[in-house]
Amino acid sequence: MRVGCPKEIKNHEYRVGMTPGSVREYVAHGHEVLVETGAGAGIGADDNAYRAAGATIAKTAADVFAKSDMIVKVKEPQPNEWVQLRDGQILYTYLHLAPDPEQTKGLLASGVTAIAYETVTDDRGGLPLLAPMSEVAGRLSIQAGATALQKANGGRGVLLGGVPGVLPGKVTVLGGGVVGLHAAKMAAGLGADVTIIDRSIPRLRQLDDIFGGRVHTRYSTVEALEEECFSADVVIGAVLIPGAAAPKLVTREMLSGMKKGSVLVDVAIDQGGCFETSHATTHADPTYEVDGVIHYCVANMPGAVPVTSAHALNNATLHYGLQLADKGLKALVDDHHLRNGLNIHKGKITNRAVAEALGYEMVEPKAVLAA
Repeated sequence: MRVGCPKEIKNHEYRVGMTPGSVREYVAHGHEVLVETGAGAGIGADDNAYRAAGATIAKTAADVFAKSDMIVKVKEPQPNEWVQLRDGQILYTYLHLAPDPEQTKGLLASGVTAIAYETVTDDRGGLPLLAPMSEVAGRLSIQAGATALQKANGGRGVLLGGVPGVLPGKVTVLGGGVVGLHAAKMAAGLGADVTIIDRSIPRLRQLDDIFGGRVHTRYSTVEALEEECFSADVVIGAVLIPGAAAPKLVTREMLSGMKKGSVLVDVAIDQGGCFETSHATTHADPTYEVDGVIHYCVANMPGAVPVTSAHALNNATLHYGLQLADKGLKALVDDHHLRNGLNIHKGKITNRAVAEALGYEMVEPKAVLAA
Protein backbone atom coordinates (compact mmCIF):
# COMPACT_ATOMS: atom_id res chain seq x y z
CA MET A 1 0.00 0.00 0.00
CA ARG A 2 1.10 3.57 -0.60
CA VAL A 3 0.75 5.54 2.65
CA GLY A 4 0.75 9.33 2.58
CA CYS A 5 1.55 11.88 5.26
CA PRO A 6 0.77 15.52 4.42
CA LYS A 7 1.96 18.50 6.44
CA GLU A 8 -0.56 19.68 9.04
CA ILE A 9 -2.09 23.04 8.13
CA LYS A 10 -4.28 23.86 11.13
CA ASN A 11 -3.26 27.06 12.94
CA HIS A 12 -0.05 26.49 14.94
CA GLU A 13 -0.22 22.72 14.49
CA TYR A 14 3.37 21.43 14.53
CA ARG A 15 2.77 17.72 15.04
CA VAL A 16 3.13 15.22 12.22
CA GLY A 17 1.13 12.08 11.48
CA MET A 18 4.21 9.93 10.90
CA THR A 19 7.63 10.34 12.50
CA PRO A 20 10.71 8.99 10.67
CA GLY A 21 10.65 6.05 13.10
CA SER A 22 7.10 5.19 12.04
CA VAL A 23 8.06 5.49 8.38
CA ARG A 24 10.76 2.87 8.91
CA GLU A 25 8.17 0.47 10.31
CA TYR A 26 5.82 0.91 7.35
CA VAL A 27 8.70 0.45 4.90
CA ALA A 28 9.83 -2.67 6.77
CA HIS A 29 6.31 -4.05 6.23
CA GLY A 30 6.75 -3.57 2.49
CA HIS A 31 4.78 -0.36 2.05
CA GLU A 32 5.68 2.79 0.14
CA VAL A 33 5.50 6.02 2.16
CA LEU A 34 4.99 9.45 0.63
CA VAL A 35 5.69 12.44 2.90
CA GLU A 36 5.06 16.08 2.00
CA THR A 37 8.17 18.21 2.11
CA GLY A 38 8.54 19.96 5.46
CA ALA A 39 5.92 17.79 7.17
CA GLY A 40 8.24 16.99 10.08
CA ALA A 41 9.78 20.43 10.52
CA GLY A 42 7.79 21.08 13.69
CA ILE A 43 9.44 18.14 15.46
CA GLY A 44 12.90 18.81 14.08
CA ALA A 45 12.75 16.06 11.42
CA ASP A 46 13.82 17.37 8.01
CA ASP A 47 13.24 15.76 4.61
CA ASN A 48 16.59 13.99 4.78
CA ALA A 49 15.53 12.22 7.97
CA TYR A 50 12.46 10.91 6.16
CA ARG A 51 14.48 9.89 3.11
CA ALA A 52 16.87 7.99 5.38
CA ALA A 53 13.85 6.20 6.86
CA GLY A 54 12.77 5.11 3.37
CA ALA A 55 10.14 7.71 2.46
CA THR A 56 9.68 9.49 -0.84
CA ILE A 57 9.33 13.26 -0.48
CA ALA A 58 6.39 14.88 -2.27
CA LYS A 59 6.55 18.53 -3.31
CA THR A 60 2.94 19.31 -2.43
CA ALA A 61 0.07 18.06 -0.30
CA ALA A 62 -1.90 17.59 -3.51
CA ASP A 63 0.64 14.97 -4.61
CA VAL A 64 0.25 13.13 -1.30
CA PHE A 65 -3.56 13.09 -1.46
CA ALA A 66 -3.65 12.14 -5.15
CA LYS A 67 -1.14 9.30 -5.01
CA SER A 68 -1.81 7.65 -1.62
CA ASP A 69 -4.10 4.75 -0.75
CA MET A 70 -4.13 5.77 2.93
CA ILE A 71 -3.67 9.22 4.46
CA VAL A 72 -2.21 9.43 7.98
CA LYS A 73 -2.68 12.76 9.74
CA VAL A 74 -2.97 14.29 13.19
CA LYS A 75 -5.85 16.77 13.02
CA GLU A 76 -9.14 16.62 11.16
CA PRO A 77 -8.87 17.51 7.46
CA GLN A 78 -9.48 21.16 6.68
CA PRO A 79 -11.87 22.20 3.86
CA ASN A 80 -9.16 22.33 1.20
CA GLU A 81 -8.03 18.87 2.31
CA TRP A 82 -11.32 16.98 2.49
CA VAL A 83 -12.12 17.93 -1.12
CA GLN A 84 -8.97 16.03 -2.13
CA LEU A 85 -10.09 12.78 -0.50
CA ARG A 86 -11.72 10.16 -2.67
CA ASP A 87 -13.75 6.98 -2.78
CA GLY A 88 -11.66 3.92 -1.84
CA GLN A 89 -9.10 5.94 0.13
CA ILE A 90 -8.52 5.43 3.87
CA LEU A 91 -8.20 8.43 6.18
CA TYR A 92 -6.61 7.71 9.57
CA THR A 93 -6.56 10.68 11.95
CA TYR A 94 -8.42 12.55 14.70
CA LEU A 95 -11.83 13.63 13.39
CA HIS A 96 -14.09 14.87 16.26
CA LEU A 97 -17.11 14.90 13.96
CA ALA A 98 -19.93 15.38 16.49
CA PRO A 99 -19.53 19.19 16.77
CA ASP A 100 -18.42 19.62 13.14
CA PRO A 101 -21.28 19.17 10.63
CA GLU A 102 -19.39 20.80 7.75
CA GLN A 103 -16.45 18.42 7.96
CA THR A 104 -18.88 15.53 8.24
CA LYS A 105 -20.66 16.60 5.04
CA GLY A 106 -17.33 16.93 3.28
CA LEU A 107 -16.16 13.46 4.27
CA LEU A 108 -19.52 11.88 3.40
CA ALA A 109 -19.40 13.47 -0.05
CA SER A 110 -15.83 12.29 -0.67
CA GLY A 111 -16.63 8.58 -0.30
CA VAL A 112 -13.55 8.13 1.91
CA THR A 113 -13.24 5.52 4.65
CA ALA A 114 -12.56 7.69 7.72
CA ILE A 115 -11.15 6.13 10.88
CA ALA A 116 -11.06 8.37 13.94
CA TYR A 117 -8.29 7.91 16.48
CA GLU A 118 -10.60 9.09 19.25
CA THR A 119 -13.10 6.21 18.94
CA VAL A 120 -10.73 3.24 18.58
CA THR A 121 -11.11 1.11 21.72
CA ASP A 122 -9.17 -1.52 23.68
CA ASP A 123 -9.90 -4.56 25.84
CA ARG A 124 -10.00 -2.46 29.01
CA GLY A 125 -12.72 -0.17 27.71
CA GLY A 126 -10.24 2.63 27.09
CA LEU A 127 -9.47 4.84 24.09
CA PRO A 128 -5.80 4.00 23.43
CA LEU A 129 -5.24 6.44 20.55
CA LEU A 130 -6.85 9.34 22.40
CA ALA A 131 -5.13 8.61 25.73
CA PRO A 132 -1.62 9.95 24.93
CA MET A 133 -2.97 13.29 23.73
CA SER A 134 -5.32 13.41 26.71
CA GLU A 135 -2.28 12.96 28.95
CA VAL A 136 -0.49 15.81 27.20
CA ALA A 137 -3.55 18.08 27.17
CA GLY A 138 -4.31 17.38 30.82
CA ARG A 139 -0.83 18.38 31.88
CA LEU A 140 -0.77 21.38 29.55
CA SER A 141 -4.13 22.59 30.85
CA ILE A 142 -2.56 23.51 34.19
CA GLN A 143 0.30 25.37 32.50
CA ALA A 144 -2.23 27.22 30.36
CA GLY A 145 -4.48 27.97 33.32
CA ALA A 146 -1.59 29.18 35.46
CA THR A 147 -0.39 31.48 32.67
CA ALA A 148 -3.88 32.90 31.98
CA LEU A 149 -4.31 33.48 35.72
CA GLN A 150 -1.43 36.00 35.74
CA LYS A 151 -2.59 39.60 36.03
CA ALA A 152 -0.81 40.75 32.89
CA ASN A 153 -2.83 38.15 30.96
CA GLY A 154 -6.16 39.26 32.38
CA GLY A 155 -6.31 36.84 35.28
CA ARG A 156 -6.74 37.34 39.03
CA GLY A 157 -3.02 37.44 39.70
CA VAL A 158 -2.87 34.26 41.79
CA LEU A 159 0.10 31.87 41.97
CA LEU A 160 -1.37 28.36 41.93
CA GLY A 161 1.16 26.97 44.38
CA GLY A 162 1.01 29.91 46.77
CA VAL A 163 3.97 30.69 49.04
CA PRO A 164 4.55 30.23 52.78
CA GLY A 165 1.97 32.33 54.60
CA VAL A 166 -0.30 32.70 51.53
CA LEU A 167 -2.93 30.14 50.52
CA PRO A 168 -2.45 28.35 47.19
CA GLY A 169 -4.79 28.78 44.25
CA LYS A 170 -7.81 26.51 43.94
CA VAL A 171 -8.19 24.24 40.90
CA THR A 172 -11.45 22.43 40.09
CA VAL A 173 -11.24 19.58 37.58
CA LEU A 174 -14.50 18.52 35.92
CA GLY A 175 -14.08 14.87 34.96
CA GLY A 176 -11.87 12.19 36.43
CA GLY A 177 -10.74 10.45 33.24
CA VAL A 178 -7.31 10.58 31.63
CA VAL A 179 -7.34 14.36 31.13
CA GLY A 180 -8.63 15.01 34.64
CA LEU A 181 -6.13 12.66 36.25
CA HIS A 182 -3.15 14.30 34.56
CA ALA A 183 -4.44 17.82 35.17
CA ALA A 184 -4.83 16.99 38.87
CA LYS A 185 -1.32 15.50 38.99
CA MET A 186 0.17 18.69 37.58
CA ALA A 187 -1.90 20.99 39.77
CA ALA A 188 -1.20 19.00 42.93
CA GLY A 189 2.49 18.90 42.00
CA LEU A 190 2.51 22.70 41.92
CA GLY A 191 0.96 22.77 45.37
CA ALA A 192 -2.52 23.94 44.35
CA ASP A 193 -5.69 23.06 46.26
CA VAL A 194 -7.32 20.55 43.88
CA THR A 195 -10.83 19.11 43.67
CA ILE A 196 -11.93 16.53 41.08
CA ILE A 197 -15.65 16.21 40.26
CA ASP A 198 -16.97 13.07 38.59
CA ARG A 199 -20.24 11.14 38.50
CA SER A 200 -18.64 7.70 38.92
CA ILE A 201 -18.25 6.66 42.55
CA PRO A 202 -15.84 3.81 41.65
CA ARG A 203 -13.66 6.27 39.73
CA LEU A 204 -13.69 8.73 42.64
CA ARG A 205 -12.58 5.93 44.96
CA GLN A 206 -9.79 5.07 42.54
CA LEU A 207 -8.66 8.69 42.33
CA ASP A 208 -8.70 8.98 46.11
CA ASP A 209 -6.40 5.96 46.29
CA ILE A 210 -4.10 7.32 43.56
CA PHE A 211 -3.64 10.67 45.27
CA GLY A 212 -3.64 9.41 48.85
CA GLY A 213 -5.71 12.33 50.09
CA ARG A 214 -3.67 15.04 48.32
CA VAL A 215 -6.74 16.06 46.28
CA HIS A 216 -10.41 16.33 47.16
CA THR A 217 -13.08 14.35 45.29
CA ARG A 218 -16.76 15.22 44.92
CA TYR A 219 -19.69 13.50 43.27
CA SER A 220 -21.08 15.56 40.41
CA THR A 221 -24.31 17.41 41.20
CA VAL A 222 -25.47 20.88 40.22
CA GLU A 223 -24.78 22.04 43.78
CA ALA A 224 -21.28 20.57 43.80
CA LEU A 225 -20.49 22.11 40.39
CA GLU A 226 -21.63 25.53 41.52
CA GLU A 227 -19.80 25.44 44.85
CA GLU A 228 -16.52 24.28 43.35
CA CYS A 229 -16.61 26.53 40.30
CA PHE A 230 -17.58 29.59 42.33
CA SER A 231 -14.63 29.10 44.69
CA ALA A 232 -12.08 28.12 42.01
CA ASP A 233 -9.30 30.18 40.49
CA VAL A 234 -8.96 27.72 37.58
CA VAL A 235 -11.60 25.28 36.29
CA ILE A 236 -10.47 22.50 33.94
CA GLY A 237 -13.14 21.06 31.65
CA ALA A 238 -12.13 17.42 31.18
CA VAL A 239 -15.37 15.57 30.45
CA LEU A 240 -15.68 13.06 27.61
CA ILE A 241 -18.45 11.01 26.06
CA PRO A 242 -16.63 8.98 23.36
CA GLY A 243 -17.50 10.30 19.90
CA ALA A 244 -20.34 12.51 21.17
CA ALA A 245 -20.62 16.22 21.83
CA ALA A 246 -19.46 17.20 25.32
CA PRO A 247 -22.17 18.08 27.86
CA LYS A 248 -22.40 21.76 28.88
CA LEU A 249 -21.60 21.60 32.61
CA VAL A 250 -20.92 25.29 33.23
CA THR A 251 -23.68 27.63 32.02
CA ARG A 252 -23.47 31.30 31.09
CA GLU A 253 -25.51 32.07 34.20
CA MET A 254 -22.92 30.37 36.43
CA LEU A 255 -20.19 32.76 35.30
CA SER A 256 -21.75 35.54 37.36
CA GLY A 257 -20.99 33.55 40.52
CA MET A 258 -17.34 32.96 39.64
CA LYS A 259 -14.41 35.10 40.74
CA LYS A 260 -13.49 37.92 38.36
CA GLY A 261 -10.28 36.99 36.61
CA SER A 262 -10.71 33.27 37.23
CA VAL A 263 -9.93 30.95 34.31
CA LEU A 264 -11.85 28.27 32.43
CA VAL A 265 -9.69 25.82 30.43
CA ASP A 266 -11.89 23.75 28.10
CA VAL A 267 -9.95 20.64 27.14
CA ALA A 268 -13.19 19.19 25.71
CA ILE A 269 -13.37 21.89 23.03
CA ASP A 270 -12.58 19.37 20.25
CA GLN A 271 -15.93 17.77 21.08
CA GLY A 272 -17.76 21.08 21.26
CA GLY A 273 -16.68 22.14 24.75
CA CYS A 274 -18.17 21.59 28.20
CA PHE A 275 -18.75 25.27 29.02
CA GLU A 276 -21.74 27.00 27.46
CA THR A 277 -19.64 30.06 26.62
CA SER A 278 -16.80 28.11 24.95
CA HIS A 279 -15.76 28.53 21.36
CA ALA A 280 -12.60 27.20 19.79
CA THR A 281 -9.47 29.37 19.86
CA THR A 282 -5.94 28.95 18.52
CA HIS A 283 -2.45 29.10 19.94
CA ALA A 284 -2.09 32.46 18.16
CA ASP A 285 -5.00 33.94 20.13
CA PRO A 286 -5.76 31.44 22.91
CA THR A 287 -7.99 33.33 25.36
CA TYR A 288 -11.02 35.59 25.54
CA GLU A 289 -13.14 36.99 28.35
CA VAL A 290 -16.84 36.54 29.09
CA ASP A 291 -18.44 38.21 32.13
CA GLY A 292 -15.03 38.74 33.72
CA VAL A 293 -13.97 35.09 33.36
CA ILE A 294 -11.00 34.18 31.14
CA HIS A 295 -11.64 31.32 28.68
CA TYR A 296 -8.81 29.20 27.22
CA CYS A 297 -10.27 26.99 24.47
CA VAL A 298 -7.42 26.00 22.14
CA ALA A 299 -8.60 23.10 20.01
CA ASN A 300 -5.19 21.52 19.46
CA MET A 301 -3.44 22.00 22.79
CA PRO A 302 -0.84 19.21 22.30
CA GLY A 303 0.34 21.03 19.17
CA ALA A 304 2.18 23.42 21.49
CA VAL A 305 4.62 20.65 22.45
CA PRO A 306 4.94 18.77 19.15
CA VAL A 307 8.12 16.84 19.88
CA THR A 308 6.58 15.19 22.93
CA SER A 309 3.08 14.81 21.52
CA ALA A 310 3.96 13.62 18.01
CA HIS A 311 6.13 10.81 19.33
CA ALA A 312 3.53 9.87 21.96
CA LEU A 313 0.82 9.83 19.29
CA ASN A 314 2.87 7.73 16.87
CA ASN A 315 3.64 5.23 19.62
CA ALA A 316 -0.11 4.69 19.98
CA THR A 317 -1.29 4.85 16.36
CA LEU A 318 1.45 2.81 14.67
CA HIS A 319 0.07 -0.63 15.57
CA TYR A 320 -3.35 -0.02 14.04
CA GLY A 321 -1.92 1.94 11.12
CA LEU A 322 0.21 -1.04 10.15
CA GLN A 323 -2.85 -3.30 10.36
CA LEU A 324 -4.68 -1.02 7.92
CA ALA A 325 -1.71 -0.85 5.56
CA ASP A 326 -1.13 -4.62 5.71
CA LYS A 327 -4.76 -5.74 5.35
CA GLY A 328 -6.74 -2.79 4.02
CA LEU A 329 -10.41 -2.85 5.01
CA LYS A 330 -10.05 -6.45 6.16
CA ALA A 331 -8.28 -5.02 9.24
CA LEU A 332 -11.59 -3.45 10.24
CA VAL A 333 -13.39 -6.75 9.81
CA ASP A 334 -10.81 -8.67 11.83
CA ASP A 335 -10.39 -6.27 14.76
CA HIS A 336 -13.53 -4.94 16.47
CA HIS A 337 -11.53 -2.35 18.41
CA LEU A 338 -10.21 -0.83 15.19
CA ARG A 339 -13.69 -1.15 13.67
CA ASN A 340 -15.00 1.04 16.50
CA GLY A 341 -12.81 3.77 15.03
CA LEU A 342 -14.69 3.67 11.73
CA ASN A 343 -16.81 6.84 11.61
CA ILE A 344 -17.58 7.17 7.89
CA HIS A 345 -17.50 4.67 5.02
CA LYS A 346 -18.64 5.32 1.45
CA GLY A 347 -21.02 8.12 2.34
CA LYS A 348 -22.48 6.51 5.48
CA ILE A 349 -22.10 7.37 9.17
CA THR A 350 -20.93 4.29 11.05
CA ASN A 351 -20.57 5.70 14.57
CA ARG A 352 -23.71 5.93 16.71
CA ALA A 353 -22.63 8.90 18.84
CA VAL A 354 -21.74 10.95 15.74
CA ALA A 355 -24.99 10.02 13.98
CA GLU A 356 -27.10 10.97 16.99
CA ALA A 357 -25.25 14.25 17.52
CA LEU A 358 -25.71 15.35 13.90
CA GLY A 359 -29.09 13.81 13.09
CA TYR A 360 -27.94 11.18 10.61
CA GLU A 361 -29.02 7.59 10.23
CA MET A 362 -26.35 5.28 11.61
CA VAL A 363 -25.33 2.21 9.61
CA GLU A 364 -23.62 -0.69 11.40
CA PRO A 365 -19.95 -0.92 10.39
CA LYS A 366 -20.19 -4.64 9.66
CA ALA A 367 -23.06 -3.99 7.26
CA VAL A 368 -21.23 -1.40 5.15
CA LEU A 369 -17.97 -3.34 5.17
CA ALA A 370 -19.75 -6.46 3.95
CA ALA A 371 -21.48 -4.58 1.14
